Amino acid sequence: MAEPVAILVAARDEEPRIGQTVRALRGSFPAAEVIVADDGSRDGTADAAERAGARVLRLPRRGKGQALSLAERAAPPGPLLLCDADLVGDLRPLLDSTASLAIAAFAERQGGGFGLVKGLGRAALRRLAAVEAGEPLSGQRALDVEVRERCFPLAPGFGCDLRMTLDAARAGLGVQEIRLDLRHRATGRDAVGFVHRGRQLRDVLAGLGPLSVNHRGLRLPLVGWVVALGGARAAPRLGASVALVALVGLADDLWSGPERGWRAHLARGRTTGVLKLVAIPAVGLAATRSLSAALLVGLSANSLNLLDTRPGRALKAFLAGAGAVRGPVAPYAAVAVLLGPYDLREVTMLGDGGSNALGAVLGFASVARLSARGRWLAIGSLAALNLLGERRSLGALIERTPGLRALDAWGRLP
Repeated sequence: MAEPVAILVAARDEEPRIGQTVRALRGSFPAAEVIVADDGSRDGTADAAERAGARVLRLPRRGKGQALSLAERAAPPGPLLLCDADLVGDLRPLLDSTASLAIAAFAERQGGGFGLVKGLGRAALRRLAAVEAGEPLSGQRALDVEVRERCFPLAPGFGCDLRMTLDAARAGLGVQEIRLDLRHRATGRDAVGFVHRGRQLRDVLAGLGPLSVNHRGLRLPLVGWVVALGGARAAPRLGASVALVALVGLADDLWSGPERGWRAHLARGRTTGVLKLVAIPAVGLAATRSLSAALLVGLSANSLNLLDTRPGRALKAFLAGAGAVRGPVAPYAAVAVLLGPYDLREVTMLGDGGSNALGAVLGFASVARLSARGRWLAIGSLAALNLLGERRSLGALIERTPGLRALDAWGRLP
């Protein structure tokens, strides 16, 4: 494997160790730039890394995967080396590998818990990509250009390493583990260690699920399916229809092409957008046996989806609408409130699956409350909103309106 053009290190509160790590990396790879992504440290990690000769990106706390993704964006084109901030040892043998992705495995075990998270990672790679891995969560990795192009942006948090291996293997790229004499600050079987491994488990599970790229170009877990599950038990009749809408929206999240707007989808023909155009009103028609209800559900689902271009925007619009229509929306409103902080802080994404489902909830609830005339007035209003969204950005209009701009930005990362 070629020499790396840059070495990426994600660090948080590593002031006592980061300087030694950076100096060792610069000594082993003098031609590579060391880029430290300071992930919201509360100590002097950034200053210590700069004194040791690294280029430092000072970031708000985003988690390991997002920090490395932002560092990769700042790196020059070419192969990369990834390294944990507290590593002691020589990573040069990784470059002797002919694999596209070379991963360092610790020759001797240090600390750790009962192996639950690692076992899950090994099983996932074996089942999903036919890869046998001894250290599925190792952060010491040499990537060639093709792996870099395929795998970045990374999955968020501690799930980034496992998902990288999975993505590389699924793309048919070679993956190899190499046992090296390395050491790091290991966590033990104490409260701190178990909290750390709990976060690892959470991130690994999220990283194995459906992911999408947000407006910043960062990769986040799609949690729209939670909307379908969250209201299904409390409102079973409505829940089945909402679950179908969420499934159609998730298909668009995972397999949509570059088309934007209904005209582009209709011109292309067989797209996931056309599937939504047909399937969501069909779900409404099957559930209500009413053409006006089907149109109201379809337009409401797409209207909320048009607003889902910034974190929290669709959830806020749904909660405002839920307060107006009431009815069987309470379980879904509770789910929206629970998801709100994660969506606003860019830990997860609602996605089309979630925004279409919540829009459909408002549509179904409106059907029950409106008269026949009221339905058609609502259909006309929503149709006008959808046509406006085809021609102009609704988000841009919101951001140009002072009161709406302040409400829209509340709670969101800058």
